[in-house]
Amino acid sequence: MRDVRINQIDENEIETVLAEDIDFSGVLTFKKPLMIKGNFKGEIKASSDLYIGEKAFVKAKIEADCVSTKGRIEGDVVARTRVELASTATMKGDLTTPDLIMESGCKYNGVCAMSEGKHEK
Repeated sequence: MRDVRINQIDENEIETVLAEDIDFSGVLTFKKPLMIKGNFKGEIKASSDLYIGEKAFVKAKIEADCVSTKGRIEGDVVARTRVELASTATMKGDLTTPDLIMESGCKYNGVCAMSEGKHEK
């Protein structure tokens, strides 16, 4: 069986990055891809992609197009296109997504519902 690999993201292509030394809480909304490398607690409502770095910790209810994590998430995630859990990822919470990629080594505890994507009927 072949290993599943998540494509690497070039951080320079992402306009907004919350750095490792950022500890942020509240409601976060955005329209362009965002990367979190620090800590976030609250709620995320995005009309774009969310990337979570390897050392990041996000405790939030998340809604985004694609959610790709190498770090830790605690909370429910609704992704309109895909969820990617890298080998270093830990996730506790329920997922709703049309597409799920899990690399060997990631840890996931929750319920996953495979919804229809925004391009499916």
